[in-house]
Parts: sequence; C-alpha cells; structure tokens
Amino acid sequence: MNLATDRGGEGARLLVLLHGLGATRQVWRDFLTADRWRESWMAPDQRGHGASPHAKNYSLGVHAADVAEQIQNAGDFNDIVVVGHSMGGVIALALASGWFGIQPARVFGLDIKVSWNDDELAGMRKMAAAPVRSFATRDEAIARYLKVSGLAGLTGADSPEATAGVIQTAEGWRLACDLATASIGAPPMRALMTAARAPVHLARGEADAMVTREQLVAYDSDARDLPGGHNVMVENPGAVWDWIESKRA
Repeated sequence: MNLATDRGGEGARLLVLLHGLGATRQVWRDFLTADRWRESWMAPDQRGHGASPHAKNYSLGVHAADVAEQIQNAGDFNDIVVVGHSMGGVIALALASGWFGIQPARVFGLDIKVSWNDDELAGMRKMAAAPVRSFATRDEAIARYLKVSGLAGLTGADSPEATAGVIQTAEGWRLACDLATASIGAPPMRALMTAARAPVHLARGEADAMVTREQLVAYDSDARDLPGGHNVMVENPGAVWDWIESKRA
C-alpha cells in the first residue's frame, strides 16, 4: 500500500518514525524540528490513519509490510534506524525481524502497551466495530481527536498535529482514523523479541498509565523511564533524542 509519507534529509542513513494507533505522522513534527538527525528520514501515516488509505486488513504483518515497501521505494540505505510509538513501536519490532525485506540496524519502541487484560481487549474489539461518528463542526471533531489520541493539552487545536487527525465528509467532520484499526489487538511481545535480528530498545514516559517500566524490563533489561507521559516524543522530544543517541554511541 502506498502510504502518505513525509520525507527529508539526505544520505545513506535513514530514520523511520512510526506513529501510534489513531495518530498521524504529524506527531513527529517537533521531534524532527529539534534538528538532531542530519541524514535521511521518513514518517508515514499507517494504513487507515491520517491521509493514508483505509483497508480491510489491519494486522501487524500488513502494517510492517507497508512500511518496508515505503523504505524500499525510497532508495538504498546502509543504516536504518526505526523509532516507533505505541502501536508504531510494535510495527518497529516486527521490522526488526528482517522478515519484510529490510533489516534495521537498531529499533526503538516508545510507550508500547505490553500487558492487556480481557476487558481492555474487549474494549478494543468494540471500538473496531463501532460506527463512524460524525461531528457538526471541525472544532468538535478536533476536540475528540485530541482526547482519544492523548494529545489534549500538548498541542493547539489549530496545530498540524491536531488538524491532520480529522477529515470532512458529506455527513460532517470525523476522525481521519478508521476505527477498525483497533482490531490489531495485543502485541505478541515475546515472539517479536525472539525474532528480532537487530538491537531493540524500549522506553516509556514515566507518567504513562498504560505501561510500567517493570513490564518493559521483562523484554529489555535496560528499559528506560523518560520525563513525560504516553506521548513522550511530543512532550519531551529532547529526552527521547538523548535516549536514542545514548544507544547509538
């Protein structure tokens, strides 16, 4: 699938930035403007998100295949670093296996929810099956998007991060994300870590209520707490960069 993708920089090293469930590539805007990566980079909207097409299949494998295709079509790179947030972090872990035709040199997963109970999984299934909700105004739709994406209070209603999350249809305004994307389910973390053929590093915002550091340590003994919450790359991009650069030293 051809994903809506922002690209920039130049050089044989590629940074790939993958957003989380319900979000868009715009969540990496401040992270990139920190200007701490001087070579090639790309940030796609996953299928069913932002400006990318909706689909019938939102399994982990097809998400990873989509991203691998984008990377392959972008050129030849001798060093690929993948940074994923939440669901995007799970996709990054799938890419670490090398099964999708590209082999990252290093993978970073931020704020991945690794432990799920039955009620949480049922809630995700209910969300995936819910009818599309339309809003009378753009402002109402943006307010809803900021709430469900966890960006409320982190970015303004007129920011690119906010406006990319909604679209206008004949019925009114709605979230750009296809709710069926919630069908991806819980990540098979142990299998993904076992299959990884690249170093995998995990971290969370220390105020993230969705995952604890202790849960992450079960998969990465050096998992880190970073200053911030679930969208730590928006709240504190400098801390995320410091973490990434410490692992690449």
